[in-house]
Amino acid sequence: MNMPQETRRALVRKYKETVLPAGVFVIRNTLNGRVYVSGSLDVEGAMNRARFELGLRSHRNKALVRDWIAHGAEHFSFEVIDRVKERDDDPAFDRAAELEKLLELWREELQCTGDKGYNTP
Repeated sequence: MNMPQETRRALVRKYKETVLPAGVFVIRNTLNGRVYVSGSLDVEGAMNRARFELGLRSHRNKALVRDWIAHGAEHFSFEVIDRVKERDDDPAFDRAAELEKLLELWREELQCTGDKGYNTP
């Protein structure tokens, strides 16, 4: 597909300026109830990356990979459980700090360490 150079540049600039949804997601083992809680400034991309890494058996969480191999992909669900509420009117708003607060809250709420989860304390 050939397009004028200026159009291409405009599309690239628009893509780079687009703010992706930040948030928290959970990977849930539907057999034993264990959960892995994580977050990202690009929550959909991070969740897709985790699914891809698990499929390749290369995810950084080895306990999660072991269960993925043992139980199969069909016994895991992926879900975005919360998103950072953007505040464009506040110049001091820090998306990363807000994400960390949400992540801490959800990790505590879902008790994702020890026997109940895959996260490390």
